[in-house]
Amino acid sequence: MSHTIVAITACAAGIAHTYMAAESFEVAGQEHGFKIKVETQGSIGAENILTDEEIAAADVVIIASDIEVEMARFVGKKVYKTRPKEAIKDAKALVELALKEGSIFGGKGTEVGNITLGKSSENGFIQHIMSGISYMVPMVISAGLLLAIANIFAFQKDDLGRLVAWGFDRNDPIGDLMYHLFQVGKVGFTLMIPLFAGFVANSIASRPAIAPAMIGAYIANDAAFLGTETGGGFLSAILVAFIVGYFVRMLKKIRWPKIVQPLVPIMILPLIATFFITIVVKYMIGGPIASGMGAMYDGLTWMTNTYSASTFIIGAIIGAMIGFDFGGPVNKTALIFGTAVFTDTVAKYGIEGANFVPGTAAQAAISVAPLGIFLASQLFKNKFTATEQISAKSAFGMGIVGVTEGAIPFAAVNPVQMITASVAGSALAGGLVGFLDVKFYGGIGSPLGTFVGYIEQPIPFVTWILCTFAGITLTALIIGFWRKPIEVETTPAAAPVATEQAPVIDPQPIKTA
Repeated sequence: MSHTIVAITACAAGIAHTYMAAESFEVAGQEHGFKIKVETQGSIGAENILTDEEIAAADVVIIASDIEVEMARFVGKKVYKTRPKEAIKDAKALVELALKEGSIFGGKGTEVGNITLGKSSENGFIQHIMSGISYMVPMVISAGLLLAIANIFAFQKDDLGRLVAWGFDRNDPIGDLMYHLFQVGKVGFTLMIPLFAGFVANSIASRPAIAPAMIGAYIANDAAFLGTETGGGFLSAILVAFIVGYFVRMLKKIRWPKIVQPLVPIMILPLIATFFITIVVKYMIGGPIASGMGAMYDGLTWMTNTYSASTFIIGAIIGAMIGFDFGGPVNKTALIFGTAVFTDTVAKYGIEGANFVPGTAAQAAISVAPLGIFLASQLFKNKFTATEQISAKSAFGMGIVGVTEGAIPFAAVNPVQMITASVAGSALAGGLVGFLDVKFYGGIGSPLGTFVGYIEQPIPFVTWILCTFAGITLTALIIGFWRKPIEVETTPAAAPVATEQAPVIDPQPIKTA
């Protein structure tokens, strides 16, 4: 295969899939003799950027992305658009498919892979949501870790280690610094929702939609503005983002007079859309959604305070969602829900009354699948090929820092086996931390998180490790008992000697499982 390929890889979080897909392309190019350059658009920004000359010389452009990618530079080129998971699964087959089915980019309605240009994608809703998440993740992480660092100095305990008071001693220089760090963390969580909404709207209608969506999401979460007890949370942000996005898209179709066209994207569209979404939030959706979210959080708090078993059930459901699709939409939905519950209940009840169950369960479950694979490869070595042993070590490297996507190569080969094992183990880990009232403030979502971050737990350091390791062990056992042993190939030299009673049989190598 002597073709020249250029590609772009990007995923919602901008961490795992982005670079795994790029590596898969590069390895396939080395093994199968085609030239490829991959631009990664990760959380750190665009790297290994494609030049105009490289794009012009390419036989096909492959966009392996879960989020919107700027396409203007590919006009006139053969383009094929897909998801990063397809590149991770089989990059060589994807290149062959792109060369065969790619279409010239340019005209409205031109089909490019699974996307129709000028029309909405079949998975447009998820794609827009994932685009917003990709911009939000760095703020969630930075704000969460600041809160965690500050909280280490905010808990006052008695001689038995029991929490007796929460608060900062602002007469002490360190206490005053930690108080302000805590306030900065709260600002991050406050801005997180408008940021998310702004870039969901940007995915739908580009830059003119960012400001109206951010303003709309902010006021939809401002209880004082709405005259309610709490804000509308993530649900209101999603609604605002889509309303603004499609409203701006409609406005862009208007034939504006030439004299005002330079002002349309920077003033007219943002102004009209901001006025529109303000009216919608204030008089239509803001109050009902805020009341509904407030009732839901009150209900969750009542359940967790009244029925001890409910924390296990809630944690198990969130954990199962985390383990279901290895960093996909269901996984991200659970992660965002947990973050939203924590953020919104902190705003409503204060840190002392915040609901930690969903967020903590999500973090406990997030590394179960990749670490479960690694443990299975160590406990059941006769059931993993040499190549799978190497992949399992890679999965460990990703899992130990809280990246679920390390399980994807195994899930692609044995989806039913891996999904079953991952959901079971992740649900157990999530359920246990919920039942034992573990509170995750920030850090790494793996057993290592008990040392890197801040987690309040009944037995310091130990409870978190036991809960996560229980899920990892269950996943490993299901994988190990489900798999069949790898049969060693026989050779002609190992064939039985022929006798008069035993006719000679032409030996054939036994295929490995």
